[in-house]
Amino acid sequence: MKKIVLASGSPRRSELLEQIGVVFEVHKAEGEEVITSTVPSEAVKELALQKAEEVAEKWQGDVIIGADTVVAAEGQILGKPENREDALRMLRLLSGKEHEVITGVAVILRESGKLVHFAETTKVRVYPMTGAQMERYADSGEPADKAGAYGIQGKFAAYVAGIEGDYNNVVGLPVGRLYQEVLAAGVDLLDLKNVSV
Repeated sequence: MKKIVLASGSPRRSELLEQIGVVFEVHKAEGEEVITSTVPSEAVKELALQKAEEVAEKWQGDVIIGADTVVAAEGQILGKPENREDALRMLRLLSGKEHEVITGVAVILRESGKLVHFAETTKVRVYPMTGAQMERYADSGEPADKAGAYGIQGKFAAYVAGIEGDYNNVVGLPVGRLYQEVLAAGVDLLDLKNVSV
């Protein structure tokens, strides 16, 4: 049986992989994240690869999956908020507008030496929010560990006007594209007993 390792401590990414039936272990990347690109799609690909490479060096695994998600709004890259004020700043940027959620994915296939590396983008439209609504949402604690200071699968759903693209990507991992891209590289994440690498 080949071993799959998720290089992320995100419970949402774990849930999405479990949802499609992938059997894996979690070994969170702990290294400092270094971005050299100001282009959001390139920045998240860089971060995803850093995570996958760090975990690949420390842990045995046939397939190592790294991922990183950012929100891009008005030319700014929004990661996780540093504090409540930062969360409110981000919510003000998103309120009443459309933004992009971009997840970078890097999958190291150790046996073949291949790298599956891509970024998926989903557009999200947010209803206008009042100051009181933003304060209440910030106080819920939900924004703390989420890119762009919100979780589409949580209380913030009340303010989502619509999305264009992959919903799972906004949650944190475009599992459909991940599965298909890795399959195209010769590995079936759902059948790791019989892989043609």
